[in-house]
Amino acid sequence: MPDFTVAIRTHNGALRLPAVLAALRSQTGLDQIPWEIVIVDNCSVDNTATVIHSYQAHWSAASSLRYCYEPRLGASHARRRAIDEAQAPLIGFLDDDNVPAQDWVKAAITFAAAHPEAAAVGSQIHGVYEVSPPRNFDRIAQFLPIIERDEIVCFTQGIYAFTNTLPPGAGLVIRRAVWLNHVPQRQILKGPVGRSLSQKGEDIEALLYIKKAGGTIWFNPAMHIYHQIPKTRLERDYLLRFFRGIGISRYHTRMIRYPHWQRPLILPAYILNDFRKLILHLLKYKNTARNDVVVASERELLMSSLLSPLQTWVTWLKAQIYCLRNPRRCN
Repeated sequence: MPDFTVAIRTHNGALRLPAVLAALRSQTGLDQIPWEIVIVDNCSVDNTATVIHSYQAHWSAASSLRYCYEPRLGASHARRRAIDEAQAPLIGFLDDDNVPAQDWVKAAITFAAAHPEAAAVGSQIHGVYEVSPPRNFDRIAQFLPIIERDEIVCFTQGIYAFTNTLPPGAGLVIRRAVWLNHVPQRQILKGPVGRSLSQKGEDIEALLYIKKAGGTIWFNPAMHIYHQIPKTRLERDYLLRFFRGIGISRYHTRMIRYPHWQRPLILPAYILNDFRKLILHLLKYKNTARNDVVVASERELLMSSLLSPLQTWVTWLKAQIYCLRNPRRCN
């Protein structure tokens, strides 16, 4: 049985996967450690499957390379399928645009052994840009996500324990048993679904359930991955849709840690704080959002966060109406 599973989620990743697989094939320090790679094809319509099968036919690395298909489109569905398929107690998640450093697997295993209480560990994520990012991009880079810091951090201790600050899903390493015990089989947030970004936040949702259950969540600066960012993800249209999706999801992610009876009491505080932040941002930057994509992205996040409760309730109401009209599809 392997000690570590690398789980790769891909959607139309035929052109991106070779770089990821090349990096995994050259992993170092694993001579005595059994490990595997599981690729979850999430409804690809390009030749992703052909590319993977070609690699399988000539795979010479110490790890095994397995392929599975997940027909339900969405990052959370693909991730859950990877967890079900994984045979190791530790699982490291990569997207098809995350190229790991040559010692990423070894660094993850070493950290997990040194911190047996750790339920999840985030990686350091470096941006590799096809074109130069816009001015002041560092203000929003963490959302892409680009995470570069030098110190080990525990997100469930000290000041972080009172916030929803958590590592992103890219490069995240989790203990399989903890995830299965505490993360719902079907998450509310599905993550990116094709071109849609309206359900972002699926990785934070899962980690908040683990945090709520008492699991410790860390950041390990020795685990490096390189996030390939094409020019399309730096364009205004994409960034506004991206931050709108993050903002819309905030009502759900914020409320996870509270009992149901507390949510109506705590919600007004969030609304007032979001409104305050939006007003301050409007006063500070005024009309610069027209020409500054970073300012526009920040404003979209603030506005969507403010509207998140209403958007969530409207979505819930539509779902209830749909189920009343189509009961067989909702059972």
